[in-house]
Amino acid sequence: MKSKFPGGNRTGALLVAAVIVASVAGLGALLASDHQDTPEVELNPRMDISDVYAFPGSSPDRIVLAVTTSSPIGGQTASFDPNLLYQIKVDNTGDAKEDLVFQITFDGAAGSSQQVLVRGPVAPAATGTMATLVTTGTTIEGAVNASLGSATGVQVFAGLRGDPFFIDLEQFFKILPDRRPSTGGLSSPLTQTATGFRNPGVDLLAPFNALAIVIELPKSQLLPSTAADAKFGVWATVSR
Repeated sequence: MKSKFPGGNRTGALLVAAVIVASVAGLGALLASDHQDTPEVELNPRMDISDVYAFPGSSPDRIVLAVTTSSPIGGQTASFDPNLLYQIKVDNTGDAKEDLVFQITFDGAAGSSQQVLVRGPVAPAATGTMATLVTTGTTIEGAVNASLGSATGVQVFAGLRGDPFFIDLEQFFKILPDRRPSTGGLSSPLTQTATGFRNPGVDLLAPFNALAIVIELPKSQLLPSTAADAKFGVWATVSR
């Protein structure tokens, strides 16, 4: 697949989603969620990284990194933006700087005809907001909505999935109305009308999908040590 992103530095719009600090033993701490929480992503939903996940893989020596974007999606057809660079970044030295990256790009086809190209894990050419396409490391390429790669190496899925995040969003905006969207059915009330969640709550996201990028790989490819107390940080960005 021909890349839309030549090797030059990219410092355009950059959005950072949830950050996780996890251990190789499988425990993690989710620090944030990021569903449509800025006007920029409300106007450009394909730039909205909803959540980042890290959890144990299909065997004890493997781990899964997952990113969801563009939630909520109604229906069964949606495509990744071919003009965006999606990245999953991993800090395995504790200095809050990425030591490894996965760079994910898509071609301009629509729906199930779209192709994904995943580069990494590989040391980035530049850290921070400088998003430069790497030219070394492993690449995996193929169609969306399919398992790609090797079940014993890096394995990739990119495509439509039910949004795993859940929240009683209507009640949330009644508690914190300053977080409400500017348009649509959830754009009111303007002032606080509740102080707690309903019981039972209503998962507003239950019927909706998200675009997901899921990567499973051996832990040894992320960390210099597989000791149970070894930790790494993972976050995701999207830039154009």
